[in-house]
Amino acid sequence: MIKIWQSIRALGFYTGLVLLVVLMLSVLCIVGFLPFRYRQLCVTSGNRLLMLWLQFTCGVRIKVRGLENIPTSACVVLSNHQSTWETFFLQYLLVPASMILKRELLWIPLFGWGLYSMRAIAIKRSNPAGAIRQVLKQGKQRLSQGINVVIFPEGTRIRTGEVGTFMTSGAALAKSAGVQILPVRHDAGHCWPANSWLKTPGTINLVIGPPIDTAEAKPRELTEQAHKWIANAL
Repeated sequence: MIKIWQSIRALGFYTGLVLLVVLMLSVLCIVGFLPFRYRQLCVTSGNRLLMLWLQFTCGVRIKVRGLENIPTSACVVLSNHQSTWETFFLQYLLVPASMILKRELLWIPLFGWGLYSMRAIAIKRSNPAGAIRQVLKQGKQRLSQGINVVIFPEGTRIRTGEVGTFMTSGAALAKSAGVQILPVRHDAGHCWPANSWLKTPGTINLVIGPPIDTAEAKPRELTEQAHKWIANAL
């Protein structure tokens, strides 16, 4: 009976998700003439609505700590990766933000076009060397324009309660651009599991850590510092 009820609630959530994507694409067509910062602010309001819809349909609440740690200038955000939830929430929370994601996501009808218009950095994971060059080049461009760059350094979604090995590209970008690293940890996988379309009622906790200065350390050292904080944050 519980599974049936969860399925009904999840179906309601995904129906609303599709309608919101269509609505936000329509909004994007209307505000397309605006500078990117304002354009993204308008469009990611849909992400906020999605979080409210998630709470209403599936009983998933969100608790955030450490908002005072978000820098006033653009930074590189390193977050653990457990589900799709964080891609929606972090883009809304850290607007203006450019996400690092796999290129295949751009091929999803409607949704992929929305990602492209939000200036996501879509990499080809089968070409690691090329992906790193792309992240450094496009990432520095975004940062110089005052846009935060959000990276999931584990490279793929990791099972809830665990933190995987971090790639150093995010720290290398921050070091090269001369900006801070903002570590983020969450436990979204408890409520929005990666391997199931069902949602589990509960509270997603997200913690934002103190910014990490990149002036005095090497990318590998910075990566280890961020990994240590994220691994012990919850």
